[in-house]
Amino acid sequence: MHRAVALAALGLGRTSPNPVVGCVVLDAQGEIAGEGYHQQAGGPHAEVHALRAAGDRARGGTAVVTLEPCNHTGRTGPCAQALIDAGITRVFHAVADPTDQASGGAAALRAAGIETHGGLLAEEAARGNEAWLTAMRLGRPFVLWKYASTLDGRTAAADGTSRWITGPEARADVHRLRAEVDAVLVGSGTLRADDPHLAVRHGADAGRQPLRVVADTAATVPATARVLDGTAATLIAVAPGADTGHLAAAVADGRAEIAEVPRAAAGGRGLDPHALLAALHSRGVRSVLLEGGPTLAGAFWAAGLVDKAVGYLAPALLGAGPAALLGAGIGTIAEALRLDVHDIARIGADLRLTAYPRSTAAAAPRFVNAPSTEES
Repeated sequence: MHRAVALAALGLGRTSPNPVVGCVVLDAQGEIAGEGYHQQAGGPHAEVHALRAAGDRARGGTAVVTLEPCNHTGRTGPCAQALIDAGITRVFHAVADPTDQASGGAAALRAAGIETHGGLLAEEAARGNEAWLTAMRLGRPFVLWKYASTLDGRTAAADGTSRWITGPEARADVHRLRAEVDAVLVGSGTLRADDPHLAVRHGADAGRQPLRVVADTAATVPATARVLDGTAATLIAVAPGADTGHLAAAVADGRAEIAEVPRAAAGGRGLDPHALLAALHSRGVRSVLLEGGPTLAGAFWAAGLVDKAVGYLAPALLGAGPAALLGAGIGTIAEALRLDVHDIARIGADLRLTAYPRSTAAAAPRFVNAPSTEES
């Protein structure tokens, strides 16, 4: 199952709106006969790839898969039936499928007389498939907050300069994160200050670009912004009634889409983060990388909508300048948002810290000295 989880990770960023899934097929003697993973939405599922690799050696063998085999026909056939037809006699899966459409595979396997077990390395497999599982269970995209700061928590100097707080290795790692999600989200303040491009570059797999999203209540994004260059699809989320006339050309030639999103409730600032996520979910977005800035991040934290945090910490001090998080509704130390550290890695000269809100954190931290060469 450890191997199946590693295989599943190879599909990160390529399978949405489907899950990432890995499968290992053992022959009747317990030797590995075939391996596979879900490589792209609409393509063969992990079990099919593994069964094809195993060939006749699958008969009488065992299938080990990270997600309960599906039991429905969509763009591909049901994997439960494929396992039955291949003559598999035992199936181990890590996580039950939470969807009404695809669940029931384990029952179908048992009905066919196949020994079936669930829950093997369930926590590890679920962590690797966290974005899809969150989207299926909560009906909204998984939100990963990323920030870069100095050791004293500054994301820019007092004069507003911020390039570059972290080194090239950390910046390349951010592009890996972008390549694994469906959308990258920034606020209008970040857009005005940095004019970010938000596309995947720096050696990451740029074959599939995430949707670039700007939360821009008053439609202040200039027509010359880099996010409107056509490199990737761009969505400008504005409040109802905002004047978007200056973006007409970008909309007409397909470089941008405008979406009206309700404002935050009375007392809040900007757009309603729940409504914004709902708008993205309706467009097939299952995971969002929240890149900035501190006010937008604060709104998402205050709304309880951040599922994971990745901080890149540079060994530098500024003493003044904007903080990484603002307006999260915290008035006293007792209200601090507590997180559990899942992973710490050295990325070039910087540290990458991965943590989860305490209610969803992994049971035990894992500390490493260097990033893995495989996606995880």
